[in-house]
Amino acid sequence: MAQFDHLTEKMLRGFASRTSRRNLFSVLGGFLAGAAALPLLPVARAGEGEPSGSDPNSGVPAPRYSGNAQDPGDVTKCDYWRYCAIDGSLCSCYGGTVTSCPPGTEMSPITWIGTCSNPADKRNYIISYNDCCGGVAWGRCACQNNQGDRPLVRPSNNNEITWCFGTKSQSYTCTVALVLGVAIDQK
Repeated sequence: MAQFDHLTEKMLRGFASRTSRRNLFSVLGGFLAGAAALPLLPVARAGEGEPSGSDPNSGVPAPRYSGNAQDPGDVTKCDYWRYCAIDGSLCSCYGGTVTSCPPGTEMSPITWIGTCSNPADKRNYIISYNDCCGGVAWGRCACQNNQGDRPLVRPSNNNEITWCFGTKSQSYTCTVALVLGVAIDQK
């Protein structure tokens, strides 16, 4: 035991002669800061699977369906039948719906229109695309469907314009798709 004590004393005296108290405290402080930052490191958790999309900040919206057989499709996807002429972000991904703006925004009274075919009944419907204004646009669920888009000489049929006119804020957030009625078939 005396040899162990002598060896330990020799090592500690050598360490003390090479380091100062300030150096020791700085090293100890570095270890404490590192230990405090340890919980911030990313960890793979076994219980977590693929992202479900239920988190509004995940960037991946959960699929949403109307539940009506006459209104088929996922309202958070660009291939939903009402979005055939939409150009912008979908309000259904921002806390709104296909027909209502998200909280904190207001619907523009000025719109552009398109004619889309409903796959459930094979009829064409006139769709009004209203921009919702006054919120923050995160840029997710952005769609650019140009079916029936016309040049700027016919602005009511052009989807390249931000239509936030007549609202308190001209800051674009997202777009809704309202069914105005059945289109008359031209033969």
